[in-house]
Amino acid sequence: MAEIEIRPARPEEVEEFWETAYSDPDAEWAKYNGPYFNNKFPSREEFVSVIAYRKWIHDKNHLVVTYDDKIVGSVGAGFEDGRLERWLDIGIIIYRNDLWDKHIGTQALKLFIDYVFGIYDLPHVGLTTWSGNPRMMHVAEKVGMKQEACVRKVRYYNDKYYDSVKYGILRDEWKALKNND
Repeated sequence: MAEIEIRPARPEEVEEFWETAYSDPDAEWAKYNGPYFNNKFPSREEFVSVIAYRKWIHDKNHLVVTYDDKIVGSVGAGFEDGRLERWLDIGIIIYRNDLWDKHIGTQALKLFIDYVFGIYDLPHVGLTTWSGNPRMMHVAEKVGMKQEACVRKVRYYNDKYYDSVKYGILRDEWKALKNND
């Protein structure tokens, strides 16, 4: 059985990471990961020389997802309240759409929730997505997160409005779920 892990990116694999995540400007994953923000992919040079080291190798809040030790995605966390660091929101991307629907995202998200509860003394971890990403909504619910908010018709993409959907789980709820596994 293939092994799914989350870990910091390694310097020797930043080229592979860029190739997997950002080499295709029309990548399928980008259509679901906040496309309403019109984010631009970094160039190979920018990613390899700056971004990988700043964000993926030396930042405990950004890890790669590996499947049989090959990078297939990433997980990340950021504080909604800035320097107060009391309101953490997390996210996940599986870059290779040929690996979607194989439970890799579910396993990686579980590992990441364990990880963030382990490094931060917080009572809550959140995840924000949009109604145009039903897979992410399903994964959030599958790992035990509860829908906490739905801000209706605020995400605009391809001439259509979508909802912003927030999920969360409390530390005590996460512990109870893990004890029942």
